[in-house]
Amino acid sequence: MTDKVFICIDLKSFYASVECVERGLDPFKTNLVVADPARGRGGICLAITPAMKDLGIHNRCRIFEIPKNVRYITALPRMKRYMEISADIYGTYLNFVAPDDIHPYSIDEVFIDATNYLHIYRKTPKEMAVMLMNAVKERSGICATAGIGTNLFLAKVALDITAKHVPDHIGYLNERLFKEQLWHHRPITDIWNIGKGIAFRLEKHGIFDLYGIAHCDERLLYKEFGVNAEFLIDHAHGREPCEIRDIQAYKSKTNSLSNSQILFFDYTFEDALVCVKEMVDMLSLELIEKHMIASGISLSVGYSRDIVSPTGGSEKLSEQTSSYEKLVKEFESIYRRTTRRSVPIRKLTVCLMNITDEDQSFLQQDLFSVRQEDEKERKMQEAVLAIRQKFGKNALLRAISYTDKGTARVRNKLIGGHNGGE
Repeated sequence: MTDKVFICIDLKSFYASVECVERGLDPFKTNLVVADPARGRGGICLAITPAMKDLGIHNRCRIFEIPKNVRYITALPRMKRYMEISADIYGTYLNFVAPDDIHPYSIDEVFIDATNYLHIYRKTPKEMAVMLMNAVKERSGICATAGIGTNLFLAKVALDITAKHVPDHIGYLNERLFKEQLWHHRPITDIWNIGKGIAFRLEKHGIFDLYGIAHCDERLLYKEFGVNAEFLIDHAHGREPCEIRDIQAYKSKTNSLSNSQILFFDYTFEDALVCVKEMVDMLSLELIEKHMIASGISLSVGYSRDIVSPTGGSEKLSEQTSSYEKLVKEFESIYRRTTRRSVPIRKLTVCLMNITDEDQSFLQQDLFSVRQEDEKERKMQEAVLAIRQKFGKNALLRAISYTDKGTARVRNKLIGGHNGGE
């Protein structure tokens, strides 16, 4: 059987490269930061140019972490523009590969199953990658890097690690090369899907690299990680059974809606509750728009002090609902029970769980008085939706969004949590 060939392509410093290209600048020679100064010096840089990385500055750094002697251009994030260019580049890939063989992993990264195209274009895997990268450069002016592997995992790791250490920025891995080159690679968090939490739990057992996982007693791993140990074991050996067609065919068994935000500055206990209510309002409207109801909720509150762990909780609702009044009451209850009152708050996440389509027969079984109140609120929410769809999200808001601590008016103008731009 012929080995499969997957290519993972990443658009280098995508946001910063877009800003440079549209200014007629070379991102490899220009110091440019994509960030919103309005978020203060503690704001995160969404991207920096390769020129700044060459100075030893880390990507996704905070503004205050940039050395004072480094002069740079600050570009306000323009998420709408980045999405437009990303879609255009995706169209470039479609000139060479069918959509069934492409999986967009993020706005600036895609997986491509190149197996059946090598003989069509009479290319080696590396030549195929070069052809695609050159097409992107010609179309958009943006440089790309690539990882090639005999499965999706190896292609991603080749991109993340191997490509950084070769002149042409194209990495290649099969299972043999993976074991030779990366079994002892540290830190283990460089490996795709191994975060600090997993690394910490592995360290408790004296495991610091993939070699340690591959040679560990599997019973210990399953005891520590449950069914997720299977992924760790497979990846430690360079194996990945999942292919693009499996990803495209996947349908989640559980549905949920969530809303999360990092606050621009520290909020007090009562002020942050205003934002929680705004977020619940957004999710309630989304439920109504999609004709769905929820039967569970969860809340997470993060603090500005790293030594303080997030708090929150989850619970099953007594009835399935899309009602803002009912949902906000339950969220406020969890918030007041679990949130620390004396520690500044910086991050909020609200989630509606076990989302299902509305069941009219269930609704008709409610008590008449409750049903009447629900219908009254629902008609009001539907009217709000209609107004917003016609005149914009900020056309009609709850009164709390006009207070000093409300964030909905600002967030409604953002895309992906960042400035949408022109």
